[in-house]
Amino acid sequence: MAEERKMVNIYIMGKHYKVPYGLTIMKAMEYAGYRFVRGCGCRGGFCGACGTVYRKPGDFRLKVGLACQTMVEDNMYLTQIPFYPANKATYNLEELTPTLSTILQYYPEVTRCLGCNQCTRICPQELKVMDYIAAAQRGDIEKVAHLSFDCIMCGLCASRCPAEIVHYNVAILARRLYGRHIAPPAKHLAKRVEEIKAGKFDEEIQKLMKMNKEELQKLYNARDIEP
Repeated sequence: MAEERKMVNIYIMGKHYKVPYGLTIMKAMEYAGYRFVRGCGCRGGFCGACGTVYRKPGDFRLKVGLACQTMVEDNMYLTQIPFYPANKATYNLEELTPTLSTILQYYPEVTRCLGCNQCTRICPQELKVMDYIAAAQRGDIEKVAHLSFDCIMCGLCASRCPAEIVHYNVAILARRLYGRHIAPPAKHLAKRVEEIKAGKFDEEIQKLMKMNKEELQKLYNARDIEP
């Protein structure tokens, strides 16, 4: 007889469910009957969109995590964050210069950083968030771009910041400035663009457009993947 699987109690937006121990929050919610039809990256939406707030009985701390990574715990009370509300500046990248004054013009709140490191501690990607904000305060655009490269913009850093900094929006401005004004042009990319304009891949593209879904999936699954 198969060993009975251990079950745990969780509360999803106030409603009680019993789910198997060892599941992520996302899989536990699906086990409970919820369907992720949009939003989450691994369910056809955007990676970083499964931010979850939760508490444990007897613990005053309000915790956050990504539903795809965080494991369920017994008596966990949780709710989903569709997105984290955050101010985002509007700008024309072509008119900007990669300098400290540009960062401060659009995100002056970076100067309020207290150095508490809460943003780094909460980051599910284990990015050095406080370090790239410190780099932004110095106008080191390149360092901000490199340190924040793997950011998935889940917003959890902003949820913990006492200075009310929207770290990921600062980071994306820095990456755009770096890519447009600092990073050297990629010669191989320019060559490929010219090949596309010259029609080198027109025949192959037309062939792909005539394939059905099953043929495209087979081709996609058989593709070469770099290690």
